[in-house]
Amino acid sequence: MRTPLSWLAGRYTWGPRSLRMAALASVAAAVAIIVTGGVVRVTGSGLGCPQWPSCTGGRLAPTAEMGVHGVIEFGNRLLTGALCLVVGWLVIAARLQREPSRAVLRGAWAQFWVIVLNAVVGGVTVWMRLSPYIVAAHFLAATLLLTAAAVTWDRVQRLEHDASVPAVLPQRAVALGRWLPAGTALPLVVGTAATGSGPHAGDSSDVNRMPFDWTDVTVAHGLIAAGCLVLGVRLFAGLPEGSPARRRTGAFLTVFPAQGLVGVFQSLTSLPAAAVVLHLFGAALVWAGAVRVALAVPSRPATGPAAQPAGGRSFAQLTRSTTDTSPR
Repeated sequence: MRTPLSWLAGRYTWGPRSLRMAALASVAAAVAIIVTGGVVRVTGSGLGCPQWPSCTGGRLAPTAEMGVHGVIEFGNRLLTGALCLVVGWLVIAARLQREPSRAVLRGAWAQFWVIVLNAVVGGVTVWMRLSPYIVAAHFLAATLLLTAAAVTWDRVQRLEHDASVPAVLPQRAVALGRWLPAGTALPLVVGTAATGSGPHAGDSSDVNRMPFDWTDVTVAHGLIAAGCLVLGVRLFAGLPEGSPARRRTGAFLTVFPAQGLVGVFQSLTSLPAAAVVLHLFGAALVWAGAVRVALAVPSRPATGPAAQPAGGRSFAQLTRSTTDTSPR
């Protein structure tokens, strides 16, 4: 079946640079939507536009009477539109490559459908008058978008670069690499409970909060995060020098303690808005880092002499050689 994209692909070819820029832009845009969502919440602008998909009274844009809260909420909605444009650019750039990668195309389309999901959850958030449970789902949907963007960016990098490390990794490192994203996901989920039971309800009026003790949830959040940090340190120690997984784990361990310090600071200083937004930014970087670490670790440990590929080919090279690069 001939599609507009296949018609374009028959007439135009874009270089790898356009794909690289589009994939990186999609990661940046996914981080931005998480951060601006936090700005909406801490400024009490969640119902700045009290209707969805219109802002108010059938109007898409806020009126002057709605003030700064309407501007902030509408700006966040506009960012979703910009995100659609970025992902559309990524889809087109992936399809117009000389040898389109099916894996990259799947990642680009996955981002598009997650954006649709996130927009729907955002609308339900407004309809439910900022129910903390729906707000938590909205954040997790945005995190899912960041996951898809990070995976797609990794696939683009694999198309361009060959890793220079052996395919064989210690069995313990492979196991820890599997656990790192799961361990990092736990504080993200528990963090939504801390948010849902905390003072930043997203609106200046009374909004129901989750029925948890904020202090208890925050302490649990911090303890789980500390355990995740230990997991990352153990993984780093078990990885061979110079491996992509070790470099990515090192970057993860650089960001994670800073994120923890911001979390402690905001908890001890009555959750100032700027610190909360910075903590969300750190959470996005930490999660993207955990995903990239997991992608640099093979799905199973290689053992025995046969495990080392002939000619010293790396795990990334083997992945490339077995990836179907033909378009749908």
